[in-house]
Amino acid sequence: MKILLSNDDGVNAKGIEALYLALSQIAEVTVVAPDRNCSGASNSLTLLNPLRTHTHENGFISVNGTPSDCVQLAINKLVDFTPDIVVAGINNGANLGDDTLYSGTVAAASEGRFLGLPAIAVSLCSAASEGRFLGLPAIAVSLCSKKEENYDTAAAVAVSIINEIKAHPLESDQIINLNVPDIPLSELKGIKVTRLGSRHKAETMQEQSDPWGRKIYWYGHLGEAQDAGEGTDFHAVANGFASVTPLTVDMTAKSSLKKMETWIEGLNISGVK
Repeated sequence: MKILLSNDDGVNAKGIEALYLALSQIAEVTVVAPDRNCSGASNSLTLLNPLRTHTHENGFISVNGTPSDCVQLAINKLVDFTPDIVVAGINNGANLGDDTLYSGTVAAASEGRFLGLPAIAVSLCSAASEGRFLGLPAIAVSLCSKKEENYDTAAAVAVSIINEIKAHPLESDQIINLNVPDIPLSELKGIKVTRLGSRHKAETMQEQSDPWGRKIYWYGHLGEAQDAGEGTDFHAVANGFASVTPLTVDMTAKSSLKKMETWIEGLNISGVK
């Protein structure tokens, strides 16, 4: 098996190193990742500046672009083979619910799928912080503290799923979004197939001043979970399970097509037939 591995935390992140070591036990792994942290980059591409690469001593290749750039460049120019699967991660923090829309990790995986390849995004998240969002007792650090440590747990779950993907392929427009609680593997309760939950809106932008008294702004904290009941990715992680969610890269709201056709046909716009 040949695997293309990328991420959004950057080529030097702990998560991608841990996943590389685990995947190397089952496959030939090529790493092409951003040269810096690109969290929140979503599916953005670099269109106004040239892309450059650098090969590090450990063989990892960094790109001065986004996660989507890395996957595109790797498959189109940097590797002389077609990967069997594109893997993104391990992300330092959760990619649950609405957060998947902003995630560079999920974007790297979806870029692989756009290019016709199976793909999986892997994230490590604090189960305790998700428990707090659900109103449950929580002891560990907040998700935003970015102190995730049990990358080996996420890597082990990812390897087990990747080993089965050939026998159980997803539809051609789908990827896997895997979120694993930040706990030792021995404490993991299992794996649950879930749907995306959703959060309340994030807090308002935070206004501060720079050293020269000029206004600056930062994004506020993530909103608490709004739809986090049993069956959601939030609920699984908060209760000590790894969450596996199949995501579709076709964003068409198919259930609305017929309804929209009905009222669009009734529009009377001069010159439009």
